[in-house]
Amino acid sequence: MQAFRVEVPEADLVDLRERLARTRWPTVSPAPDWVQGTPLGYLQELVAYWAGPYDWRAAEARLNSYPQFLTEIDGQPVHFLHVRSAHAGALPLVLSHGWPGSVVEFLDVIGPLVDPPDPADAFSLVIPSLPGYGFSGPTTTAGWNPRRMAGALATLMQTLGYERYGVQGGDWGSIISANMADLHPDRVAGLHLNFLSVPPPPGEQPSERSRRFAETGRGYQEIQGTKPQTIGYLLDDSPAGLAGWIVEKFREWSDCGGDPERSFTRDQMLTNVMVYWITRTGTSAGRLYWEMRQAGRTALPQAYVEVPTGVANFPGEVGGSERKWAERRYHIVHWTEPERGGHFAAMEVPDLFVGDVRAFFRLVR
Repeated sequence: MQAFRVEVPEADLVDLRERLARTRWPTVSPAPDWVQGTPLGYLQELVAYWAGPYDWRAAEARLNSYPQFLTEIDGQPVHFLHVRSAHAGALPLVLSHGWPGSVVEFLDVIGPLVDPPDPADAFSLVIPSLPGYGFSGPTTTAGWNPRRMAGALATLMQTLGYERYGVQGGDWGSIISANMADLHPDRVAGLHLNFLSVPPPPGEQPSERSRRFAETGRGYQEIQGTKPQTIGYLLDDSPAGLAGWIVEKFREWSDCGGDPERSFTRDQMLTNVMVYWITRTGTSAGRLYWEMRQAGRTALPQAYVEVPTGVANFPGEVGGSERKWAERRYHIVHWTEPERGGHFAAMEVPDLFVGDVRAFFRLVR
């Protein structure tokens, strides 16, 4: 294990700006804005900001203000932030992101979780870049599905000396966290999820959000789940293409009323995109969908999850499950319906995210 700092060579930033300037734009869609994907005008404005006022060095300095490390687990480099609380009795907590997120999602919640008004609510945080994502670098072997990732993160916690800890996740991070609880119920004190997709039992209909997502929102899953290498030539070669692919999800999966900049700043979105760009992990991150299809049910918890589970069911979330469905598979002890927020809750509504995490873990500390 070694200390890690984000240090992007200036030549890479020059190359980025040159690529942005040379973007060959498609024609304008005849459909209304966002109906066929990220609108031309919006992406052109975002790219102009990226190539101009956007300050990567400021984002880099913010990431480097937290202790970061790089280790190797099961042959794969794993990057993580490790932010210890100064408060005695702080509960270790793993925060796991998904696609198209990164450790950037959690930057606004680190301080409140590590140093809360009430020391009894304190956490020591471990925030990994998933294998194949961001600063963990591309995966080089097959088989990195959510259950294998869960095993790797459990190994990481054991290496750090944590025998009992909480886990929290959204998107892929929710499946990985649930697998950690299933694999190591003796170590995981509590499981908190801000994304949970449990299908209805036979005879019941899926939610309206789930039906809408199935009809118009699953294109990225089909592509990354079947031909991630093909889309990868775009994602790792064209920064504008990468931004268009990712920023659409910030808009589509948030509680923004159709305008992504009501929920996120341009800097937040672009810093997340930058993590994929500078690490060339657009392709390998997408492979997780392919890996999930190969593994099928074996990549999910194999039994009823006995670990106490809390769910924050944000209104802008993709799909959506009902508590009665979730209770068939999880030991639900905490269920909330926050008033605002969506898929990237820690970034979009850090106040509500922190409040819900604190409230749940008070039950299991």
